[in-house]
Amino acid sequence: MATQTGSGAPRQAVGRYGEAVAARFLQDKGLQVLDRNWRCAAGEIDIVAYDEASRCVVIVEVKTRRSSTYGSPVEAVTWSKATRLRRLAAAWLHANDAHPDAVRIDVIGVVRPPRGAAQITHLQDVAP
Repeated sequence: MATQTGSGAPRQAVGRYGEAVAARFLQDKGLQVLDRNWRCAAGEIDIVAYDEASRCVVIVEVKTRRSSTYGSPVEAVTWSKATRLRRLAAAWLHANDAHPDAVRIDVIGVVRPPRGAAQITHLQDVAP
């Protein structure tokens, strides 16, 4: 029987929490969540959503931290990661035969403090 060692399990739980918070946040803003944790050979997309108002598919990278001690979670998304998300967006569109009017890449940062509500930062259109 395999056992989990190290801090991977708690980090995964924090990540799942952040993705759930982000999905709910997007739905509250009127977006429809189309996919979560979509994987292909090139990587993973945390959330794929659709913004009916702008007829736009939104690829969302979610970063979650327990505090802002080492900076905001959104600061963890580098330019190269944003560029990779653009390639993953193309793969998702192809796999789903989707032809939206537009595609944008967003980043949602979630800070989960020990007490109180999660703090959410939403950056839109982070990659050209």
